[in-house]
Amino acid sequence: MLDIADELHRWCEQGRDFAVATVVATSGSAPRQPGAALAVDSDGTAIGSVSGGCVEGAVYELCRSALETGDRVLEHFGYSDEDAFAVGLTCGGVIDILVTPVRNGERADGSPVDGTDRETLAAAVAAAARGEAAAVARIVEGPAVLLGRALLVRPDGSYAGSLGGRPELDRTAAGEARALLDAGRTETVGIGAEGSRCGQPVMLLVESSVAPPRMIVFGAVDFASALVRVGKFLGHHVTVCDARPVFATARRFPEADEVVVDWPHRYLDSQELDGRTVLCVLTHDAKFDVPLLERALKLPVAYVGAMGSRRTHLDRLQRLRDAGVTELELARLRSPIGLDLGARTPEETALSIAAEIVADRRGGTGAPLTGAHTPIHHDTAGTPTGRIGSVA
Repeated sequence: MLDIADELHRWCEQGRDFAVATVVATSGSAPRQPGAALAVDSDGTAIGSVSGGCVEGAVYELCRSALETGDRVLEHFGYSDEDAFAVGLTCGGVIDILVTPVRNGERADGSPVDGTDRETLAAAVAAAARGEAAAVARIVEGPAVLLGRALLVRPDGSYAGSLGGRPELDRTAAGEARALLDAGRTETVGIGAEGSRCGQPVMLLVESSVAPPRMIVFGAVDFASALVRVGKFLGHHVTVCDARPVFATARRFPEADEVVVDWPHRYLDSQELDGRTVLCVLTHDAKFDVPLLERALKLPVAYVGAMGSRRTHLDRLQRLRDAGVTELELARLRSPIGLDLGARTPEETALSIAAEIVADRRGGTGAPLTGAHTPIHHDTAGTPTGRIGSVA
């Protein structure tokens, strides 16, 4: 749901009633992961996606129905061997969808709609739209009266809303959600309805909204300009850093979030980085590269790549060894940077670098999918993400 927070925040501010369908569990080759959402307002306007097209029509109708009745619905979609054109995932995956009406008023039977979840979900999408760290935990399996209830959890551990059970349930859920928020992860987790690991099981979907991952591009060169555009496309907060003020200007890199004039290693020393950060060194100048990489390869970041010819790479490795960088640290260095696409232009090179970053994060091989028998989605292969009904 938080993947469409900007639009949902506008709907909440405008006072619109809507229903949001969220992927809460997947297995097999499902096209979208837990947290992906599609929302439909009372006028029939739709935003987002839960399946890349396979079951959008059916989910749209579920949302319209939920707006009419005010009831939450958990629906299962899978591949149909008998009729691949029936409502189902023709890609062979299985997904569970939770549809939650976010509205005020009465249900079809005349009973009032609880506005608590609307307030909680509105606060969650507002925080995500502002770029603030927050997590929303919703019950996706458990007692029927608790299905879809939501809790907003903040980085300091405080929370708002209620899952509708005992206070211990809210406290335990908040603790689980905070742990996932700290890691920037969205996934399902099972706890007991009494707030412990025992008793009737409850499955929570915890969606985390965190600041975008950082990409720091060292070297204000033409290749950097293309890489900035690709980095933004992939959702990174992109910084360009170069010690030369004549090259490191906002005018040359209008799409960068920041352009910094500083020696690369000195700037790196001043930053607090996390395990999602990618560092791309495009200067291929030893006086910049060596002190920068000497530090970068010791940091717990996601990716460190450096541009240069194979001769430059070999010379750089020796300089780094002379500076005391260990072989284990050197093994983390992606150099020459990027996958072998035969790239020549700055744009092609940026695509090559981005492809390696994605493959590194997702566990891909970079090999063609045609003729291969390996899973398409490496990071989820063989590990169903909390199929509903699987809580122990």
